[in-house]
Amino acid sequence: MTAIEKFEDIRAWQKGRELCQRVYQTTQQGSLRRDWALCNQMRRAAVSIPSNIAEGFESQNNRTFVRHLYIARGSSAEVRAQAYVALDQGYITQEIFDGIYDLCRDIGRLLTAFIAYLEQHPNGKPHPTNPRP
Repeated sequence: MTAIEKFEDIRAWQKGRELCQRVYQTTQQGSLRRDWALCNQMRRAAVSIPSNIAEGFESQNNRTFVRHLYIARGSSAEVRAQAYVALDQGYITQEIFDGIYDLCRDIGRLLTAFIAYLEQHPNGKPHPTNPRP
């Protein structure tokens, strides 16, 4: 087991960072970059994932941390939904959609497992020693 000493050690945060990179690259290309509203919303939702994980990690307790993880998980679902819109409008290819979708699903699974761990240890430190979620 690996101790989580900083938010950068959290696997879901790492995947969230990867998703941000992919979303920013995708929204700078083709017709999607001209759909300002969708482009902006996708970026904001993607950025929300690692941001909420980091903010929650630095909080004073697991209850607050879990609340931020739920927000991050919701943002991951939001990016998935927006990717469907981009695909349906012909802004992105199926391959690009699949990459974004898969990353969002991975993040959601990691966050679900981490939330379950923290909810089982509500009085523990916000810096749990557990497998890297």
